[in-house]
Formats: sequence, C-alpha cells, structure tokens
Amino acid sequence: MSTAGASFPFRFEPRYARAARLFGITEARTAIVVDDQRLRARFGPWHIDTLLANITSVSLTGPYLFVKTAGPARLGITDRGLTFATNSQAGVCLEFAEPITGMDPLGVIRHPNLTLTPVDCAGLAAALRR
Repeated sequence: MSTAGASFPFRFEPRYARAARLFGITEARTAIVVDDQRLRARFGPWHIDTLLANITSVSLTGPYLFVKTAGPARLGITDRGLTFATNSQAGVCLEFAEPITGMDPLGVIRHPNLTLTPVDCAGLAAALRR
C-alpha cells in the first residue's frame, strides 16, 4: 500500500490488539491512507481501495461491543457492512455510492459501508469530507 497522502493509524485498545493478533492484525499491518483521490485501508490480510468520490456519507460512530467488533474484519449480517475495528470507543462509518470489495479475496461480497477506528476520528472524517 502506498503511504503517500494523509495517514491515520488505527487506535489499538489492548484487549482488541490481543484478539487481532490471532488474525495477523498488528499495528505494523494496518493503515488508513487518504490522498487527493483515494481512500486505502489495510487491516492485516484485508484491504480496501476506493475513490473518494465514491464516499457518500461520513459519520462518527461508537461505542461498540467488544464481542461484535474484536478480532478479524467483520461482516454485518443484515447490511453486508464491513468493520475494521481496533477499539470499542469510536470510529468513522463511511457509506458508498458503489459498494466496495474487501472481505473476501475474490470480491464476491460487496460492502455498502465501512467502519474504521483510527486514533484521530475527527481528522479522518474531515479528510474524507473535503
């Protein structure tokens, strides 16, 4: 993943870090990068890449239940939303005009929204809204 652009590290809560490590998710293997045209996020073996123009809504969310968000990338059963969570406190939920790939390696499952949990939620939201 390119590191050009604004970088927003994930905020790891200790209990989330322990659960995430079991799935190859560490601070070194996570990233959120926003450049002039794209959003890219890596969460261990999972990643997304979409145009900023594809983002239709940005909202601050949280708190989250540990049992529903800790560990690997999470797929919302009711809406196919994707969650890359590293803490229970706060995150940023994005909605897309065109659903994105990210959960499965073949790209069969498409996600209408994505939740990310960076250190600087307000900063990421501002970068995505510009």
